[in-house]
Amino acid sequence: MASIIKANQLQDFGGNSIITSDGSGTITLSSGMNTAVAAGTNSTPAFFASNSGTNQDISDDTGTKVNLGNETFDTDNAFANSRFTVPSGEGGKYFFTFSVDCNSQGNSNMDYSYLYIYKNGSIVSEQAADFRDNPPRRITVRGSIILDLSAGDYIELYININDNSGSPRIVGDSGLTTYLGGHKLIGV
Repeated sequence: MASIIKANQLQDFGGNSIITSDGSGTITLSSGMNTAVAAGTNSTPAFFASNSGTNQDISDDTGTKVNLGNETFDTDNAFANSRFTVPSGEGGKYFFTFSVDCNSQGNSNMDYSYLYIYKNGSIVSEQAADFRDNPPRRITVRGSIILDLSAGDYIELYININDNSGSPRIVGDSGLTTYLGGHKLIGV
């Protein structure tokens, strides 16, 4: 059996009204509560970009910036040239998710793939897939990270694929397997 609480007004411990109802099913938040709710539900800036539909052939065993030319969304126009730059006044903690689909283009050719997040031109995160004892043809390397960023800081995605054939490729199929996305965290 469910419990029901009926009230036309909720107050805080100081006796201040925080929620009122007119009896029609519509509730009204106090002005202070409206501000808190609005600030607490905004996870922007936010973006998601991929290389969907475009393969990127890269040099063997060389750190290479991943081209992400297909933006799904970019709330603050902060993603350009495969780089996310924190807009003015938007410093804080950010969550990023990233993935690169690595292909050696030949069976048993891939020795390893290292996926990097760069902050302002320096590595801050590395995800590794090392197969030197049993090389595959293709692997997707993924990761996520939370970073404390200031206005003007920028984030880029890099990959290093070591391939016995010498012709590694970043796959850009329609499955969205190569991407970078992120958003500002709230309440932190």
